[in-house]
Amino acid sequence: MTLVDSHCHLDDEQFDADREQVIDRAAEAGVARMVVIGTGDGPPDLEPGIRLAERFPAVSATAGVHPHHASKADRDTLPRLRELLRHPNVIALGEIGLDYHYDFSPRDVQMRVFLEQLELARDAGKPVVIHTREAWQDTFETLERHWKGSNQPCIFHCFTGGPSEIRRALELGAWISFGGVVTFPKAVTVQEAARLVPRDRLLIETDAPYLAPVPHRGKRNEPAFAVHTLRKLAELRGEDAGELAAATTTNFARLTAG
Repeated sequence: MTLVDSHCHLDDEQFDADREQVIDRAAEAGVARMVVIGTGDGPPDLEPGIRLAERFPAVSATAGVHPHHASKADRDTLPRLRELLRHPNVIALGEIGLDYHYDFSPRDVQMRVFLEQLELARDAGKPVVIHTREAWQDTFETLERHWKGSNQPCIFHCFTGGPSEIRRALELGAWISFGGVVTFPKAVTVQEAARLVPRDRLLIETDAPYLAPVPHRGKRNEPAFAVHTLRKLAELRGEDAGELAAATTTNFARLTAG
């Protein structure tokens, strides 16, 4: 069984002591590729994912400004992102979006930086990785107005919505990535949503070091644990785990082919 962890944060300091071993364990578990999300601690450093991708052949990267860090973006941020999107290891712009749970950056600033990055990705022909928390309506309306019809992929990462949100995301043409939350016993609406996603729009992720799946819940997450999410998804959907793994891996290859 071969998997892709389509979203992880291996640059996090929680991996400083054993990063190489974590990547080795991922390979042993069948995780052939890991996408390190290059938002880090925000501008001016936009290259944490790229640095790891240059060191480890199994790693690809993104670059972008997380909504938490939108206030850190300055006049140099977008030009630098434009350059980084041309890097051979950068497959997407992200994670970007809106987070109204913490409001670490003012909402109007989050929206401005979100829109600027959508335009940048559209111009660069790159997919976008979407983060949304307690901001579904604004996120959907923004994407419907400023992304739909761009012919570029949009990925809802670590999907935590229910059936109504999944339907709206699918109408946008989005790809849906599930992480450890779908394995949580009380995540009933997320599990209902997981049954509705067409197989050819489905991705797997860990969001490591966060949100470890059952049976590792509460521990540091790592890419090797993606197999637990895959097995839970297969169980929920009544599908063979090996076939679903192959499908999600093929989906990732299609997504990044452009």
